[in-house]
Amino acid sequence: MSPVSVVVLTFNSEATIGATLDSVAGLSDDVHVVDSGSTDGTLAIIAAKGAKLASHPFENYGAQRNWAIDNLPLQHAWQLHLDADERVTPALKAEIAMLLAGDVAADIGGFYIPRLVHFHGQALKHGGMYPIYHMRLFRAGRGRCEARKYDQHFHAQGRSEKLQHPMIDDIRLSFGEWTARHNRWADAEVDEILNPGGDGVIQAGTGDPVAEKRRARGWYYKAPLFWRAFMLFFYRYVVKLGFLDGKEGLIFYVLQTLWFRFLVDAKLYERRKQLEARK
Repeated sequence: MSPVSVVVLTFNSEATIGATLDSVAGLSDDVHVVDSGSTDGTLAIIAAKGAKLASHPFENYGAQRNWAIDNLPLQHAWQLHLDADERVTPALKAEIAMLLAGDVAADIGGFYIPRLVHFHGQALKHGGMYPIYHMRLFRAGRGRCEARKYDQHFHAQGRSEKLQHPMIDDIRLSFGEWTARHNRWADAEVDEILNPGGDGVIQAGTGDPVAEKRRARGWYYKAPLFWRAFMLFFYRYVVKLGFLDGKEGLIFYVLQTLWFRFLVDAKLYERRKQLEARK
């Protein structure tokens, strides 16, 4: 076993949590799940897999992740944080085990892991979707999640490096539930745009992969309202060859790139009109 504690967040995750917990079997003897009120078979699966269960009401992802860091009895010097639909590939498991079996330089606070999205069984390797790096493995006491309303990311004190092998983000939600969640996320993003808050510690221009993605989003927001959603879809689906990701890829890019981005703009337009009317 490696000196790493694993933390997984769940809510009605019976379709994926079993595979997530199986993926870290043999990597850690300290696996924790923080559940926010599941009513399906999630809790039974967690019990069957032998993970340690904690319950905590969900406010937002950043708050939930930081609650886990602050309150769970994590035993090891390193922490690996996952969502219920994310799993560690065998190659990534071996890479982490080999890494932590050696002497990691003391100034390294954490490692970025590339994420490969599987959307209803289709790996999305085009459209700029891979690799997208996320800080998920860091030293205890060094890592934290941003206190933002939307697009929260982990950050770690000290130098960071990238791992080679990916984790899988296995999206199996029904299209109804997936779009319902994106509707809520659109509200959160509009709130963040109109009232920037939180620590916002990951700043553009630092070389951090999250910061560079955030800088690109800054350029996106300078483009004309509404039209930018169509421009982004064309860039991802045509220029970045998203059409090679098959029918599932088509559904993903239309819903996540075009529809979701257009919905954010529509809600932003609506909110600005409401604010203007109150003046």
